[in-house]
Amino acid sequence: MTLELSRKKMREQALTRFKYLRTCVLARELCLLVRANRVTFNIEDVHDCCAFVAKLCHEAGCNEPSELCSKAAEAVLTSEEKYLELCKQSCEKCSESRRPKIPQSEENAYYVA
Repeated sequence: MTLELSRKKMREQALTRFKYLRTCVLARELCLLVRANRVTFNIEDVHDCCAFVAKLCHEAGCNEPSELCSKAAEAVLTSEEKYLELCKQSCEKCSESRRPKIPQSEENAYYVA
């Protein structure tokens, strides 16, 4: 019985971690890539990338950063200054940038045969 509960807890933690990596971490990395390479991208590239990042944020349940990122994606088509301001606000709201690293402890270290 205890083994099954441990397995169930491990499964839930692994699925939660998978969702977090698939949405938040990926969105943050893509966002950093866009910002670092903004000079080489054309406006449509930035628009498409930011719109995709906004979808990932929305999927993760980060609605405010998602809305700001969507607005930034639209703003880049008309005003670079407005785009940069919205992008900055979205990054400040991003929970990934504030999320502390989870240390590997004995409690969540498992041996899987």
